[in-house]
Amino acid sequence: MLFLVDGYNITRSDPATASLALEEQRERLVARLRARGPGLLGRGRIVIVFDGRGGMGLSSADASPVDVRFSRDEEADDLIVRLAADAREEVCLVSSDGALASRVRVAAPGDVEVRGCETVYEAAGKVRGRRGGAALPDVGSLGVPPGGRRITEELEKLWLDGEDDG
Repeated sequence: MLFLVDGYNITRSDPATASLALEEQRERLVARLRARGPGLLGRGRIVIVFDGRGGMGLSSADASPVDVRFSRDEEADDLIVRLAADAREEVCLVSSDGALASRVRVAAPGDVEVRGCETVYEAAGKVRGRRGGAALPDVGSLGVPPGGRRITEELEKLWLDGEDDG
């Protein structure tokens, strides 16, 4: 699966990054997808596309499943459509831009899955409480040592016990 990620469409709508400078928005999204991309999106290549010529601080790590592209002298949407058209694998667009989704569906050789920006928001996959929130992320991938969630679970019991009784 090829995940085409509409970079600024996500960072400008994510409450955790929208108020940051563009360079910091980019860095946060890239770091998040390098650390948690497969958990948030699934297995496959992740290509994040940003408008512009690129910024300082972003490097393409050889071992990373995340590729960062800048559109340079074209619109990021045009680059995303071109990447979808050239794909030799299934395509998933991560964007809340309906017009872009329509263009990608027409251009891609196969069926295209479209997921909204919230799929990769900074808060995606984090615990939202005991009432049907999202599953816990794999703590091993976050650098938490084995058993490191135990204190969190104990605090949840103290603070949340009886919450459903009210």
